[in-house]
Amino acid sequence: MELRILYDNEAEESFKSGWGFSCLVGDETLFDVGADLDTLLFNMRRASVKLDRINRVVLSHGHGDHVGGIRILTMLGSVELFVPKSFSGRYKRMLTSYPNVTLTEVDEAEEISEGLFTTGELGRFTKEQSLIVKTDNGLTVIAGCSHPGLENILKAASRFGDIYGVVGGFHGFSKLEALEGIGLIVPCHCTVRKKEILALYPKTSTKCSAGCRIEV
Repeated sequence: MELRILYDNEAEESFKSGWGFSCLVGDETLFDVGADLDTLLFNMRRASVKLDRINRVVLSHGHGDHVGGIRILTMLGSVELFVPKSFSGRYKRMLTSYPNVTLTEVDEAEEISEGLFTTGELGRFTKEQSLIVKTDNGLTVIAGCSHPGLENILKAASRFGDIYGVVGGFHGFSKLEALEGIGLIVPCHCTVRKKEILALYPKTSTKCSAGCRIEV
């Protein structure tokens, strides 16, 4: 399974950077949509993303750097959209106004497609869901900003099996020992201690940037 980073604070040559996050899982699942549509579309074109293959969009939480490119929905075919139940009623009504969208509000952890899981809403203040991808290597967790604490996200994900990788924004995560034993660590976007993580786990961690491809 390949992950493609489509929106991040850093970018590879010929891609655009921006404060936000978006990741394509395989060809069909888009996790978060970055802060603006123009940058997201530019990077999608550079990455040769086929919009007609995307049939599922998962939003981690409602902050603008993760949902700002939401008008990408108007360019997709029929799509399942998974959002945390805590999203405002007004925002959910806006999302259901798209005729091609089937909206699912996520509360508890569940399998949303074969080999694809959500942690369910986690956290007390900024509630957030993370995506879990099951491959032959184990589970890879994809996090938007990790507001509930990355260690709590990993614990929630572990109910579905052994964790192989973690990709995404780690925010202010400081319990770096919790990453011990994880085979793939990709700190992106808002990760405060990115350099420290890369230095501490040189054999298992890798730099994140818009345009990079990650095999899980």
